[in-house]
Amino acid sequence: MSMDRTQPQWLPPVAPEPAPAPPPQRSGLRRLATPIFLGLLALLKWGKALLLLLPKAKLLTTSASMLVSVGAYALIWGWKFGVGFVGLLFIHEMGHYIQLRREGVKPTGMVFIPFLGAAVGTRSLGGSALAEARVGLAGPILGSLATAALLPIAAATDDDFWRALAFTGFFLNLFNLLPVVPLDGGRAMAAMAPWMWFVGFGAIVVLVLLWPNPILILIALLGGLETYRRWKQRKSGAEGNADYYRVKPAHRLLVAAVYVGLIVALAIGMDLTHIERTFDDV
Repeated sequence: MSMDRTQPQWLPPVAPEPAPAPPPQRSGLRRLATPIFLGLLALLKWGKALLLLLPKAKLLTTSASMLVSVGAYALIWGWKFGVGFVGLLFIHEMGHYIQLRREGVKPTGMVFIPFLGAAVGTRSLGGSALAEARVGLAGPILGSLATAALLPIAAATDDDFWRALAFTGFFLNLFNLLPVVPLDGGRAMAAMAPWMWFVGFGAIVVLVLLWPNPILILIALLGGLETYRRWKQRKSGAEGNADYYRVKPAHRLLVAAVYVGLIVALAIGMDLTHIERTFDDV
């Protein structure tokens, strides 16, 4: 005789355990109040220190962007190359910075952007096309001198690292001499032949078609917009009137001589530091 071990029908069913009560929900206002309150406390505590640091904010921005750029280049080519390349960029930009001060313009700061280079912020380029050309060419001049200083080091150490860094520095300054704004060569063209902006823009477009990459595409976009803006305002407005582009023939010739001389010198520098590579070296 088997025994039925099922629950007797006369017993009441076992009630399931109640679900735990959900945690109390704070209103949106209360959720925001806590971080705002903590932020106010931090502002009261550190506000004085922040006010003291504000005059140094430009330096901090420059230093921080330099460190970020060094880190970005170091991830691909190593920290030695990152430090060296950013150093050459810094000296190049210091050429612009120094010349701006000589033109009576106070730069607003310097910022480095990984894989795009660096820039000196300014509200004016000196008030004339000749001053703009001087500011534009000052960067490649000082940058080329700094790069040339690497040649004795490369010869003394016979280290391909210094040759590669010098080759990159020469190429950097040569590329910046392309006659399209906002590159340095475009600045020089403001005093020589503004119509060359269209030639430079066409060259950038050809480079984009042959070797498409994000950097060239961005330069082409910026160059197209800036060329259109400058040409449209050529006869009116700041940095667009006839007086702005009035340059004496002797000064125009001097700018052309410096521009062409830089191109020749940089091309020779690249040839001297070019390293032949084969698939066996990879």
